[in-house]
Amino acid sequence: MNILVTGGAGYIGSHACKALAAQGYTPVVYDNFSRGNRWAVKWGPLEEGDIADPARLRGVFEKYRPEALMHFAAYAYVAESVQNPLMYYQNNVAGTASLLSSLLDYRAVPVVFSSTCATYGVPDGVPISEDQPQRPINPYGHTKLFVEQMLRDLHRSHGLAWIALRYFNAAGADPEGEIGEARDPEPHVIPLAITAAQNGGAFRLNGVDYDTPDGSCVRDFVHVADIADAHVRALKLLLDGGESCALNLANAVGYSVKQVVAITEQVCGRPIRLEVGPRRAGDPAVLVGDSTRARRLLGWNPSRSDLRTQIADAWNWARKRDEVR
Repeated sequence: MNILVTGGAGYIGSHACKALAAQGYTPVVYDNFSRGNRWAVKWGPLEEGDIADPARLRGVFEKYRPEALMHFAAYAYVAESVQNPLMYYQNNVAGTASLLSSLLDYRAVPVVFSSTCATYGVPDGVPISEDQPQRPINPYGHTKLFVEQMLRDLHRSHGLAWIALRYFNAAGADPEGEIGEARDPEPHVIPLAITAAQNGGAFRLNGVDYDTPDGSCVRDFVHVADIADAHVRALKLLLDGGESCALNLANAVGYSVKQVVAITEQVCGRPIRLEVGPRRAGDPAVLVGDSTRARRLLGWNPSRSDLRTQIADAWNWARKRDEVR
């Protein structure tokens, strides 16, 4: 069974492709390589193209006749979205609208959508459940929320089945070391801390005056392989006629940025020099999630929820990254 995976050359998309292949599906990667990596496409055919190109997509749909869509193709840097919101609305919202239009011209096959906890903004309390209001505080979060609403509307108008997975901070790398995170510039705390440990450079701590125990942001980290597993489970649920919905992917445990750096020092066995800077625009102080519904509906049981394990997998990938690439 062919599954079209937009953004399948990216960090999370490539791990989802590996998980799909392990379950007997054929992931068809569709990527424009504005952010993805060709070396990450290993488990199925590759078609290069943009999600806003209806003619290109029409050819891909006709060639592969996919039974579902996994949609990862989006810009995903909070700070960048604050600096350049129109780029985010153009790609994440207008691009997705074009993609979904092309999909419906083909057939209303189920959609598993890569959403985010950024749709919640500053939460009323933690851990955050799906019942909390969605009030994004940055353009990135707004774009993901708009797509969720598109999916709801298309479900009503065209019977489009969908599941949006709102994951918290994706972390780690493929436990077997075949793929991992490789972005330029790199915005995420764990790979930045590992890079600082590797080369002796400074790790920039963005804000130490948040209302948290140590003044730095607190986040809930979820292993990328567990996220990929949830996407396959969501796909199976939709193909079996399951209900359309949005689900959190979280571990319900928060770690501050300072704690992440301290654990990274222990895993890598190297000191990390801190450089304190101002808060990053668009960052809530605390994001910790409740994934009770995903566990119940998907049978999802994260196997690599321990932060030390996540950092160790990322460290293993960092040491072999140049060889793999």
